[in-house]
This record gives sequence, structure tokens and C-alpha cells, in this order.
Amino acid sequence: MTDTTVTWLTQEAYDRLQAELDQLSTAGRTEIAERIAAARDEGDLKENGGYHAAREEQAKNEARIRELTEKLRTAQIGTPPDDGKVEPGMVVTAEVAGDEMVFLLGSREIAGTTDIDVFSPGSAIGASVNGRAVGDSTSYTAPNGNEVPVKILDAKPFVG
Repeated sequence: MTDTTVTWLTQEAYDRLQAELDQLSTAGRTEIAERIAAARDEGDLKENGGYHAAREEQAKNEARIRELTEKLRTAQIGTPPDDGKVEPGMVVTAEVAGDEMVFLLGSREIAGTTDIDVFSPGSAIGASVNGRAVGDSTSYTAPNGNEVPVKILDAKPFVG
């Protein structure tokens, strides 16, 4: 696995996501199937709002199951190395357009219930800092087309 495919998770985050996956894959699927069956028994499916809502919920449930399965498949439990390199799982302190900003590079699932800002490695700012080191300067293009300067001040593993 390369660094770009690894999802760093604390043990607590891994356990929480695994429990969610287990619930969605078992009881969650059963409950939705029961709602679909009950709505189907009501008759005409073309105008059956309950049936369509249950099918939409089923699609969302299956999408979340696929997302969690992939995230857990690529999970690395622990923290990335504390080597000053910015990568997913790191809390980054950066000067962004002259203002100091602290954020987690990764996914919202890693942060759990903390209130730290999270940027994915695929976001504009995330992509610009990913792979850089403390002291590096870079920039990213904001949605308005302006180049936003970024200087990395610190990068430490997220510990939860």
C-alpha cells in the first residue's frame, strides 16, 4: 500500500467504523428490507412514496457500506510517523493567506467527535500540502481563481 491509499485511523476510530459497518450490514439491511416489503404490500408501486423512500434509503445504506468497507480495507491503525512530513492522519499548522490555521488532513471519520477542521487529501488545500514538509511553502487555487499562499509551520500525528 502506498501512502496515498492508506487511511490512518486510531484504534477507537477503526472500532467505531467497524461497528457501524456491522450494524448497517446486518440489522440495517434487515430493517430496510422489511420496510420495502411492507410498502410493496400497500399496492401500486408507481405512486407509493413509502416504497420509493425505503428504496432510496436502501441505496444510501449500500453506498455507506461500500465506503466503510473500502476505508477499513485500506486502514492503517495507529498514527503516521512523526517526521514532519504532511500526510493523511497529520494535524497541520499552516499559515494560509497570512492567517494561522490548524487542521487535520484526512477524513471526518478519523476526527470522530472532535471539533478540529478536516480537509481531505483531495481538497484544494489538502492536495497542496500533502507530501510537503514543515517549512515548505506552496499555494492552491481558491474557487474564485485566486492563488492562496500556504506555509507549513508544523505537522504532528493526530492522536484523537
